[in-house]
Amino acid sequence: MPNALSTFFILTIDGVSYGMMLFLISVGLTITLGVMRVVNLTHSAFAMIGGFIALWLMQTTGMHFFAALPLSVVATMAISLAMERTLYQWVYKSNPLGQLLMTIGMTFVITALVKNLAGPQIQTITLPPSLIGQLSFGDMSISTYRLFVLGTSVAVAAALWLCLEYTTFGARLRAAVDNPRMARCVGINVALVFSVTFAIGCGLAALGGAVGTQMLPLEPYYGLKYLVLVLIVVAVGGLGSLKGSLYSALLLGFIDTMGRYYIPALGGFIIYLAVLAILLVRPRGLVGRAG
Repeated sequence: MPNALSTFFILTIDGVSYGMMLFLISVGLTITLGVMRVVNLTHSAFAMIGGFIALWLMQTTGMHFFAALPLSVVATMAISLAMERTLYQWVYKSNPLGQLLMTIGMTFVITALVKNLAGPQIQTITLPPSLIGQLSFGDMSISTYRLFVLGTSVAVAAALWLCLEYTTFGARLRAAVDNPRMARCVGINVALVFSVTFAIGCGLAALGGAVGTQMLPLEPYYGLKYLVLVLIVVAVGGLGSLKGSLYSALLLGFIDTMGRYYIPALGGFIIYLAVLAILLVRPRGLVGRAG
């Protein structure tokens, strides 16, 4: 295979895996912002919490990466559930501006707490030997870690879609969002459905934060630094559309990776040019709702 074509194929794999990692982190915000109608700017901070919990488990207890990963997700879900049952009850009652101010305030508080507990330095999770190195396909070498991120993200996306489309819980969530009063009349515990949904969204963010530390390194300002990235994935995809978020994350991950390699002068700025172009053509996002 010619070198140029081989390089393009490898960059495509890198771009798709980066995009799927963005999807993991942003899909929870798609649910809370687009489906539950809650402006939750704390969302990316939960990705940071998941990453730091996995790091802490591995450094202090010597736990294996594959054991620390699910535990960090469960721990983040427990933290988010506790916050949802207390602080977010006030957020739900606020108007959109109030929700925005309260959740960005919580992000600053979490940032300060993490900075005091973990220090200001940038950190990454040490990968196990099985995820280090390259897999050879003919004359091409592809990162094992990138393939792991890609496989994990695809499995989670498929499970999420099946859950929302073909389970009783998915049906209850859709009913609770479309008409909460009617949902209560037919016996659906709307508050419980929202709480579980919120925790699942934060758990997915935690998984993305822990899995993606080689691409988005952990630091106390993670929740603020990558918040814009998460928001543009949701905005380009279309509010409330899981399918749109998937398309958006893949497209932006691909454009960002290709742009950094082929147009290094623009660097990370090219993703914002792409967002501007997409929203000019489709202001409601790739799969935006009509109303």
